[in-house]
Amino acid sequence: MEQYVRVRVCAGGPEEAETLPVLLRYDPAADAALVGLGFPGTEGTHDHVFPRALLEEGLRNPAGAAGVRIWPCGRAQTVLELRRCAGLLLVLQFDSSDLIRFLRRTYTAAARYEAGLTGPAREAPAAQPSTRSTSSA
Repeated sequence: MEQYVRVRVCAGGPEEAETLPVLLRYDPAADAALVGLGFPGTEGTHDHVFPRALLEEGLRNPAGAAGVRIWPCGRAQTVLELRRCAGLLLVLQFDSSDLIRFLRRTYTAAARYEAGLTGPAREAPAAQPSTRSTSSA
């Protein structure tokens, strides 16, 4: 499951902030406890993967683990800080509603996966036509 959202990249100040699309990813078959964040065009090669529970906690309270920190910023924004090796830092500001929508979709996807419905291509089989004759003699 993938969801594109627009984020603000926070640099030195508000006048320096720019927006860009990011891709939120979730695959319950790979690991139901993890979510990923990537950038369009990188096709998973530069994803930041972290616990889904961390994202959920970060919507309510400051939370962090393994180079990722998340905290609420006012009523409608959430900040996500990514630390990479060599001290690189990327600070992104999300609309909280986008993250909440994504989390809801992950729980729905996990439930479908656990129930054996891995995607839209796998649906209940169509009813078979009856082979009995309905004509009366």
